[in-house]
Amino acid sequence: MSAGGVFSGRMTARATGTRAAIGSKSPARHMDLLLIAVALTLTAIGALAIRSASRARLIAIGEDPLTFVKRHLVFLVIASVLLLAALVFDYRQLRHLAILLYGLGVLSLVIVLTPLGHRTSGSQRWINLGVLQAQPSELMKIILIIALAALLSWEKGARRGLVGVVRALVITAIPSLLIYLQPDLGTVMVLIAVVFAMLLVAGTQVRWLVMVVCAGVLLSVALLQLGVLKEYQVARLTAFLDTESDLQRAGYNLDQSKIAIGSGGWEGKGLLSPDASQTNLAYVPEQHTDFVFTAIGEEAGFRGAVLVLGLFGLLLWRTLRVSLLSKDKFGTLLAAGIAAMFGFQVFVNIGMTIGIMPITGIPLPFVSYGGSSLITSFLGVGLLVNIHMRRFV
Repeated sequence: MSAGGVFSGRMTARATGTRAAIGSKSPARHMDLLLIAVALTLTAIGALAIRSASRARLIAIGEDPLTFVKRHLVFLVIASVLLLAALVFDYRQLRHLAILLYGLGVLSLVIVLTPLGHRTSGSQRWINLGVLQAQPSELMKIILIIALAALLSWEKGARRGLVGVVRALVITAIPSLLIYLQPDLGTVMVLIAVVFAMLLVAGTQVRWLVMVVCAGVLLSVALLQLGVLKEYQVARLTAFLDTESDLQRAGYNLDQSKIAIGSGGWEGKGLLSPDASQTNLAYVPEQHTDFVFTAIGEEAGFRGAVLVLGLFGLLLWRTLRVSLLSKDKFGTLLAAGIAAMFGFQVFVNIGMTIGIMPITGIPLPFVSYGGSSLITSFLGVGLLVNIHMRRFV
């Protein structure tokens, strides 16, 4: 072989090796497709449950029985686009944008409380965006997680000491107060769960965590004793303790919810079955939003409920796995915060439908109807996949 041929062969081999090396380091090679598949599967199940839960009410008022399903699918398209957008940049850049994002998030919560905010059913939580409405408190969940991850990923002493704990609590308290004024106690509870989980993962000393818990308990007692919470809020929070005492008001939702889930039995009554009386006769209030799990329990039975719980278990496992495999502290905390957000919402939402948790208005991620909730959940998945993709980069 000629010298030119040998040289050409070496250059070709080097080029091939270089391309292989670049390909092996490409973040897209490490995309967690299972995490995305679980999110899409839960959303599909949610569409079926929303159809069943809203059909009777829509027919009764002469509307298209698929109205909420169609909107849910439109939100899915928007959420999917945002998920893909969350993959194209390095998540570590968010650390430098945390202050800006936090400021914009707080500003949006302030706008909600002005005449620009939209009021529905006694709550002012939305901003009208033409054909759609945005709920800033939902997006604030992700924004707060980013802000806390940026704060707590500083040097070791800053996140473990009292100063770091106080800073984290102040960052959480500002949006929590604005959200409480809407009022939206459920989202406030989610934010509290997130900050506690992230402080724990950040390595905060046990004594400070105990003090946070004690302060939270004292604050809760004070809110109840001083009458800060409205009567209906207290009734909803305590209804699960004694449903028989108020079956016409706060206890009614819970009573009808347990009847729906219990009547589903092992196999369920079937999708849109006339035997699924609680769902088809619209006995469960807010069934397509906060109580959507009752439609799954009645129509798909215990097997369907276990399937949904299994999917959420898989989602949380993959989320915690991303946190453990993250290359840096910021990614670890970011994933841990998202895991806390998903885990707390699933536990409280399903718990309130079966009577073991207070009724708080927390949606079931991916499943409940609500565009802002779905977008927030998909953004969370997008950030998780982003972290997982770049664990070797």
